[in-house]
Amino acid sequence: MNYIQQAYKGQRELWMFILTTILVAGIFIGNFIYFLFADPADLEMAYDLMKQIPPNISLIINLIPFAFLLGLLFILVKFVHQRSILSLTTTRHKVDFGRILFSFSMITIYTIATFFIMYSIDSSNIVFQFDAVKFAVLFVISIILFPFQIGLEEYLFRGYLMQNVGVLVKNKWFPLILTSVLFGIAHSANPEVGAIGFWQMMTFYVGTGLLLGIMTLMDEGLELALGFHLGNNLIASLLVTADWTALQTDALFKDTSEPELGAISEILLPVLVVYPIMLLILSKKYGWTNWKDKLFGKVTEPPKEDYKIIE
Repeated sequence: MNYIQQAYKGQRELWMFILTTILVAGIFIGNFIYFLFADPADLEMAYDLMKQIPPNISLIINLIPFAFLLGLLFILVKFVHQRSILSLTTTRHKVDFGRILFSFSMITIYTIATFFIMYSIDSSNIVFQFDAVKFAVLFVISIILFPFQIGLEEYLFRGYLMQNVGVLVKNKWFPLILTSVLFGIAHSANPEVGAIGFWQMMTFYVGTGLLLGIMTLMDEGLELALGFHLGNNLIASLLVTADWTALQTDALFKDTSEPELGAISEILLPVLVVYPIMLLILSKKYGWTNWKDKLFGKVTEPPKEDYKIIE
């Protein structure tokens, strides 16, 4: 069975899918509706209010809901859809933590290396703001809570939605595109969208969603996407912050430059150049083949003996 076919291991009534999606994705839906209809001045006021809260407290407030929503998703999958969490995670007999560690290391090394290369070239807009106590607290918060945040986003978009939409439409390309676009829309209320530009940031978010979705379909599991997403967000929290980003933290460095100045290098370069290179590295390491079928093939119901509903 391929990754999307894992959805056949549980109950798949349409009302279950709609109920679970609304309950778990409510925070993203609400953010998008607010972004669409809110007055720009109100958005700016909301961002300013968040800046008045101490960074570590603000980070906790932002991340805690993800822990509850991830737990809710697991409960609904287990008891409503009557599926195992393993079937939502991977086609393998157990979760491959080596894959998580490899993709985590790949994006972490890339992010740190490119930051310090740019810092060595021009550090005029980068301020070193290390505070041992604040950073230690930030580190503990990040290590504990970011796995819940990225876990919810991956299990919801690349897991639950990709599998269930794939089963509904009977193909793989549509859920890949849809979940990537929804992933972008879910981040549309982030302050950097207003600072840099809607279409520029959507290019980055949707492009990142495509990268994570391709990883998931080609590797038949969420492990690589989980590791990559965690490494990206964790380093973003700990390494560098800026006044115009969603993550206002007591990071090691603060970027004081105008946001639009780095838009080309920080958005287009990763999506068009770095992401394809990373996919190539992963494909060589894990022996990916048959790209056409895994990304554009049909989804068919497997023989009954290949799966069973969890009692």
